[in-house]
Amino acid sequence: MSGTAPVVTPLPVGSAGKLSGGWWGVIALIVTEASLFGYLLFTYFYLAAQTGQDWPPTGLPGLLIPGINTIILLASSAAFWAGERRIRQGGVRSSIFGFIAAIALGSAFVAIQLLEWKNKTFSINSDLYGSLYFTITGFHLCHVIIGLGVLLLLLAWTMMGYFDHKRHVAITIGGVYWHFVDVVWLFVFSTLYLSPYLQRG
Repeated sequence: MSGTAPVVTPLPVGSAGKLSGGWWGVIALIVTEASLFGYLLFTYFYLAAQTGQDWPPTGLPGLLIPGINTIILLASSAAFWAGERRIRQGGVRSSIFGFIAAIALGSAFVAIQLLEWKNKTFSINSDLYGSLYFTITGFHLCHVIIGLGVLLLLLAWTMMGYFDHKRHVAITIGGVYWHFVDVVWLFVFSTLYLSPYLQRG
């Protein structure tokens, strides 16, 4: 037997000089999902323009709770961005706090959204507006829950030491999806909560 040590080949850290396949996959997903929300919001505005009754039928929506929820979701996005930035700088341990904060804030958004649903005086079966409201916010809430699952997985992998300043492509890809979910909410918030005030102004 020879006394030479076996050659250890490190695992690849991603394609150098070009974006990974996972990146293009999440971009394709985002384009598809953005089209879905685009159709939903177009349907909302089209039917609102066609109806002869007050829109929303139950009166102008309150802005306080959804406004707070908007700030919470944007803060979650900022927390995840800070965590990803720390990994790029080599601060893997400190990045964990950013990911935990992002997950906590995202979970708070879900809880507040469910509470708002519970307090609504209408349901998905009440009328046209109710159907659109719960369909649009429901689709978005599903995306938030999926995004939280992704963040939890990335947090677990980070705590297990899978990522560092060289190996962090999965963090970037997951962050792109989470930021997309937050941006979509800005359109949903503007459509469902702000536009009725402009229509009656």
